[in-house]
Amino acid sequence: MAAAGLLASSVALAQERAPAPRPAAGWQFGAVLDTTYTSRALELGARDKGLQLGHSDLSASGALGAHLRGHAVAMLETHDGQLEKSIEEFWLETTTLPIGLQARVGRFASQIGYLNQQHMHADDFTERPLLYRAFLGGHWNDDGLRLNWTAPTPFYLMLGAEVFRGKKLVAEAANDPGRIGAATLVAKMGADLNRSHSWQLGLSHLRNRREAALEDAHEHEEGADEHEHHHHHGAQFTGRKTWMVDATWKWAPNGNNRDQQLRLTFEAAQISGLNRYASSGDKQEANALAAVWRFNPSWEVGARADWLRVRMPHGDHFHSGLLRERSLMLAWKPTHMQAVRLQYTTQRDAVEFENPAKRSVQLQYVLAFGAHGAHSY
Repeated sequence: MAAAGLLASSVALAQERAPAPRPAAGWQFGAVLDTTYTSRALELGARDKGLQLGHSDLSASGALGAHLRGHAVAMLETHDGQLEKSIEEFWLETTTLPIGLQARVGRFASQIGYLNQQHMHADDFTERPLLYRAFLGGHWNDDGLRLNWTAPTPFYLMLGAEVFRGKKLVAEAANDPGRIGAATLVAKMGADLNRSHSWQLGLSHLRNRREAALEDAHEHEEGADEHEHHHHHGAQFTGRKTWMVDATWKWAPNGNNRDQQLRLTFEAAQISGLNRYASSGDKQEANALAAVWRFNPSWEVGARADWLRVRMPHGDHFHSGLLRERSLMLAWKPTHMQAVRLQYTTQRDAVEFENPAKRSVQLQYVLAFGAHGAHSY
């Protein structure tokens, strides 16, 4: 009996000390519905006049063995009354590489800038800043490879490199650079100042080897439909070298961002090496400054100012283009799965842009189902 008792107590002690078995990681599925009513379409915007389906998607993600995870997103939206669908993301990513390394391969959104990795229905405004709409086609995702390194520092420091085919950025190219048409280098760093304040800085460089095919701009203007000025697949204004800088500061009392938070974000970009006819002085530039205040767990108010200056190719010469945009928005978020947003936008000082919206009102409703990924900083 004593031996049996000793054996039983030793087995019980071993069970207490043994780690609990880890549950098998299953796949998660989700969907997002994005609908918007727009009184007038914005120049370079992604949303038509009237009621339309915005950036809606179906997603699946999960582990693939002990060392990989996968993610897939199918996107649906409407343009000019037609339903468009595509595979927006389809990638594999490592989870166990040493010394802070992580690799990704497949189709995914580039990590340049502050907003590009984020799906558009998660934005604070109904439209991306002019910087993204003009230089990255709104949301640049492409087929490629990524390698990131997160440094073992007391603050956040990430260095990353990507290579892409580049056809999602420049669909029609005047040259054939081969399999690799675009490459990026990214550095991001950030930290908490105290329980209430945090910040992040980012510097991105895009090297684009695909030179956009030239077209007769005058003929395009004469025969163009109004909608053609609003929607573009891929970037409308490109060049060989793009530099981007982003800075974000967030304040939440004692770190409780659920009840109250102030977010300030600034982004700027410059593009050079526009095409074979461009001089060193021909550059594209844009910046955006946004402020969003969550003054109640369910309510947010925000403002954004955008500025875009471009050089529009007309054969072997350029015309200067200018566009300024201002937006005010009010959002009601009864749950973290729903958002109703009212936005008022004006476009002013337009030069060489045919259809700026002097005034546009947009009403957006976003509803999420099932699992969805965590938002980045």
